[in-house]
Amino acid sequence: MNNNRILIHTEYITLSQFLKFCGAAATGGEAGEWIRDGIVRVNGEVCTARGKKLYGGETVTVFDEQYQVVRS
Repeated sequence: MNNNRILIHTEYITLSQFLKFCGAAATGGEAGEWIRDGIVRVNGEVCTARGKKLYGGETVTVFDEQYQVVRS
C-alpha cells in the first residue's frame, strides 16, 4: 500500500472533490460510484457520504492506495 501526501490550501475538501483532486478518480461520477459502493475508507472506516468534509491529518484509502490530507 502506498501512502501519498496530498496538500490542500483550503480549510477542508469534500470526499468526492478529494478523490478527483488527488487523481484517484477520473470523474466525479466515478468518485461517487466508489463512495456509494463502500470502496472508500476515511480514517479506516467505510464512508458513503460524498460530501464528507476532510481536514488536514485525515487518511483516505481507495483500493490499495492510501492518501494523507495535508493542509498548508
